[in-house]
Amino acid sequence: MAAAPVVIGVDSSTQATKAVAVDVETGEVLGTGRAPHTVSAGEGRESDPRQWGRAFDDAVRATGHADRAAAVSIGGQQHGLVVLDAAGAPLRPALLWNDVRSAPQAEALTARLGAHSWAGRAGSVPTAAFTVAKWAWLRDNEPHTAAATAAVRLPHDYLTGRLTGAGTTDRGDASGTGWWTPAGYDKDLLGLVGLDPALLPEVVPAGAAAGTVRAGAALREGVPVAAGTGDNMAAALGLGLRPGVPVLSLGTSGTVYAVTRGRPADPTGTVAGFADAGEDWLPLACTLNCTLAVDRIATLLGRERDAVEAGGTAVVLPFLDGERTPNLPNASGLFHGLRHDTTPGQLLQAAYDGAVHTLLVALEDVLRQGGESAGAGDELLLIGGGAQGAAWQDTVRRLSGRPVRVPQGRELVALGAAAQAAGLVTGESPYDVARRWGAADGPLLEAVPRDTEAVERIAGTLSRAAELMTYRQA
Repeated sequence: MAAAPVVIGVDSSTQATKAVAVDVETGEVLGTGRAPHTVSAGEGRESDPRQWGRAFDDAVRATGHADRAAAVSIGGQQHGLVVLDAAGAPLRPALLWNDVRSAPQAEALTARLGAHSWAGRAGSVPTAAFTVAKWAWLRDNEPHTAAATAAVRLPHDYLTGRLTGAGTTDRGDASGTGWWTPAGYDKDLLGLVGLDPALLPEVVPAGAAAGTVRAGAALREGVPVAAGTGDNMAAALGLGLRPGVPVLSLGTSGTVYAVTRGRPADPTGTVAGFADAGEDWLPLACTLNCTLAVDRIATLLGRERDAVEAGGTAVVLPFLDGERTPNLPNASGLFHGLRHDTTPGQLLQAAYDGAVHTLLVALEDVLRQGGESAGAGDELLLIGGGAQGAAWQDTVRRLSGRPVRVPQGRELVALGAAAQAAGLVTGESPYDVARRWGAADGPLLEAVPRDTEAVERIAGTLSRAAELMTYRQA
């Protein structure tokens, strides 16, 4: 009996490349590989794209299945700006999503057109993360590099092109640039930043191939290469998300998103109006302070990260790195409502509460912008590094009042990319493949009564604190 086909999915993230070899029929992960990246520690956040290519080769070979892969696909970190010369070589290190030097350009672009116009056309209001702001920064600060640019790519585009020799992208990743609309590239938006649309990659339809592997790669020549997508879109695909199912991702930063049928367009800038890796939408909101901030507070208190205690009236807003949602970039952490009998464990629980409250408020905006509504009894999917922590699980349940499911799938970005690759082999929709694989299955934690007193206490403190923080910034 012939062995089932194997596909490889790749996650090229900020810090590393991860690859999974997956059985197309069962979804079983047969092999994994990982190779690190280097990010500059200087004024900005940059990486040499050529190291991504070397890491891709190393990670794919480490799966042990590079020689039998029937197809491959790449999910990559969003927004990064890769500029290439006429021979396809990088002209400079890539500007990464977390390089904030382009904040002034984002503000100027928003002021020029207005937030409502940006949201209506591009689906999002530009921030420093968006590629459109990074290209504007490059033109302002390195005009000679901008003038020499023969191609503009996102990180996953660069890696896909390295495999195929073609210039392609997908609608999901393209929707995070600031110059893509449902009708295609917006020439007026490109004109604002002086970017020739001829320098941009072709947007490949969902489920289509970008090309085939050319000679000299870590995979066999001629293997089909799927379109790939951005990392958030790939994670949603890896879960096989159905419209309206909300996801909370607990990492260094916190992310909330849902697949929606409605196209989001939030002029406040809280919700990014991304497209998904299929034909729907992926409104997303991000908070800067999540697991790392709460762990830091645990360290300051001399507690283990799960050593929380119930009770008390303290509120902690763990905005140790400023905050993006709410938009308080110069904020700092705040402890409020301390009493003589407040314990370190209660303060640590309050830090969890503050982080989760911010995520749940952002989630309401995400669902509203996508035209979806989650009922009080609808479950939330909890993913990311913090999802296995009991304190995080209990806090999400207590502040949301909803049941929480912890999916069994790991490396969801790479798994979503693998589902794209599998779709090329079987002819299925990648979302149907992912649902068949069942990565979203996992234990369901029953709902507990919503702690409305804590929610109202945090909301009230946040409102007053925002006034104080705004005053200090002024």
